Order: sequence, then structure tokens, then C-alpha cells
Amino acid sequence: MNETLLRNLVWMDYRLAFLFLVIAPLVLLIWSLWQRKEAVYKLLIIYWRVASLLMISVYLLIPGWNVGYFTGVGSRILIALTLWFWVDLNEEIRDFSSSLLKFAFTSWRWAVTLYCALGAIANSFFLPCGFSEATKETTSCQIWLEAPRAYRALLHAKPGNEGFLGFMGAFALSIYILYLVYFLLVRLGKQGRQALEQ
Repeated sequence: MNETLLRNLVWMDYRLAFLFLVIAPLVLLIWSLWQRKEAVYKLLIIYWRVASLLMISVYLLIPGWNVGYFTGVGSRILIALTLWFWVDLNEEIRDFSSSLLKFAFTSWRWAVTLYCALGAIANSFFLPCGFSEATKETTSCQIWLEAPRAYRALLHAKPGNEGFLGFMGAFALSIYILYLVYFLLVRLGKQGRQALEQ
């Protein structure tokens, strides 16, 4: 693929992620609190917990750590799954009377599901970047590191802190994995696909 085209697509992906996966759910979260729609609010809180893996991926990619390529793809898969996983929340949202919030939330949920599915497929072509140092040095792999490094330059401008930021990402990933294992082994067995405790 042409290097300029790839760079434009990668930067577009990061911009779309910021719009669809950060700004829109934040607006919907505030809106659901204001409208007192507990099911939407609860699903968005769960979404934010799952989507935190995206931010962890950015911190892992700042120093160019290989695991960041895998967590980036994994985060998209988990986001798409979590938006539809909870039976009780889905039923409650489906039973809402027609409103602008319901339309906006449903539209966002479908858009994010499609975006994450397509993004996971597209990003999976770059998973070889995470397998070997030689592959990671290719231009296409380096292009994926440009946005995380620009983020670091914008918010963490202190020179030479890439390793520390990567360590913070790795620490956050450890906590994320522990919580995910707890959820799969303990909570899922007790509550199943019910988000609200009975």
C-alpha cells in the first residue's frame, strides 16, 4: 500500500476513534444522566471500563512495545461485544419509549459496532508488527506509532519518558487482565449476562 495513503488512513482511524469512542459516549453518558435513563447510563459505564483498553494500547505503543498492537485489536473486539452482551440492559433499552436519546444511543451503538468490527479486521493485518522486531521496524508498522507519539508530545512533553509511560500502560494492562479474569471466572458464573444484580 502507498505510504501516504496508509498514513492518511491510520490518522483517520485515530480521529474516528476519538470521535466515536471518546467524545460521543461521553456526550451520551451525560445525556443519560440528565434524562435519568439508568440502562443507558449503566451500559455506558461498562463501555468505559472495557474501552479503557484502547487508552492502555496508546500508552503501550508510545515506546513501541509489541503488545500494543495486540491490545489495540483486542480492545475493538471487546467493545463491540460489550455493547450487546447484557440481556437485561438490551431489553430495558428496547422497551424505552421513542426519544431522541434512544435514537442517538442506538445509532451510536450500531455505528461503533461496525467501526470496531472493521477496525479489528483492518488492524489484524498489522499484527505481524507485534511478533518480531525486524517487522516492527518496517514503515507500515512505524506509521501506527506516529499518533501515540504525537499524543505523548502533546500531553507528556517531558523528553525521555517513553519507557515510564509504557510501564504505566503495562501496569494498567495487568490490572485490566486481572479484572477480566475475575469477570470471566467469578462474576459471569454468578450473574450470567445480567448487568444489574438481582
